[in-house]
Amino acid sequence: MNGRALNLLGLGLVAVIGIAFLVLIPRLFELDVVLELTVYMIMAILALSLALIWGYGGILCFGQSAFFGLGAYTYAIAVFNIGESTIPLLLAIVLPAAFAALLGYFMFYGRISDVYLGVITLTVTLILFNSVNSTAGPEFRIGSARLGGFNGIPGIPPLNFPGNKASPIDLEGMFYLATISLLATYFGLRLLLASRFGRIIVGIRENERRAELLGYDPRAYKLATFTIGGALAGFAGCLFANWGNFVSPTIFGLAQSAQIIIWVIVGGRGTLIGPIVGCIGIQWLTTALGANQPSGGPDWWAKIFANAPLILGIILIAFVLLVPKGLVPTLGDLGQWLLSSRGKRAKTRLEPKRAEEG
Repeated sequence: MNGRALNLLGLGLVAVIGIAFLVLIPRLFELDVVLELTVYMIMAILALSLALIWGYGGILCFGQSAFFGLGAYTYAIAVFNIGESTIPLLLAIVLPAAFAALLGYFMFYGRISDVYLGVITLTVTLILFNSVNSTAGPEFRIGSARLGGFNGIPGIPPLNFPGNKASPIDLEGMFYLATISLLATYFGLRLLLASRFGRIIVGIRENERRAELLGYDPRAYKLATFTIGGALAGFAGCLFANWGNFVSPTIFGLAQSAQIIIWVIVGGRGTLIGPIVGCIGIQWLTTALGANQPSGGPDWWAKIFANAPLILGIILIAFVLLVPKGLVPTLGDLGQWLLSSRGKRAKTRLEPKRAEEG
């Protein structure tokens, strides 16, 4: 089976699993499970935004939580002031994209190296966290929306069907919206990466100087990739604000930034399905650890088990050392090795028979 056939088979498998998930989950599980799975889908969109920027664009960005938080806060502030959610949803995509474009312009056209780029995006995240965290007073408001500081913005009105404020999307509808959005994002990025643009950004990632000598402007392509990733993160932030009807400065925090990096590393950088698997798997593990803490045993063991960040750190170190490619690429290599070994064994069995017949 050649690479093209395997690629089509993988796309078909993802489509079948996605549609089955979309149709069966609300029918087989209670609303609390559906609600939990909804946030997994939303965070998977966030993981895909970094998968594009870092995995394919080669841009190590610690600022995805900044775009994510901007999307959430933009939606919350706009929907309180406008009332109807169509324009706030668009603003939650456009504003983070514009911020990413502005930030990316100064970084890429300023010839900032990769290490300093990571430092700058991390610093921007910290600045936004501290700025929003310091807006607790009643004077900090935008129109009718109070920023709330460390208390956040509660009671955010939900998304409604476009143009119809009287028809809000309920919790089950949020699951459908988040799942469909994840599938659309995945297949949309697959199309983008299969296009000329996608091949060029991968070529720039592999050898930026060679791409420049061939007549391409790496700065422009990196800027476009960075902007698309910012827009996707902002969209995920908008969905997240709707999921919990609440947003707080912790959305900009270092823990959130680190988690997104971990999702991509664990799932597999340079793939799209890998970050989705890593995101859902790590979130499920974090939830399971929080819900199933051991009641017996030594106190130190209970403390370690209850400390999800410590366990996530151990998982990250283990994957970096033992599975550097990530889960999905490693499983793919294993599958190819098994297929090739099986083919060689079959060929070895056929050779004596051909010799006898000859």
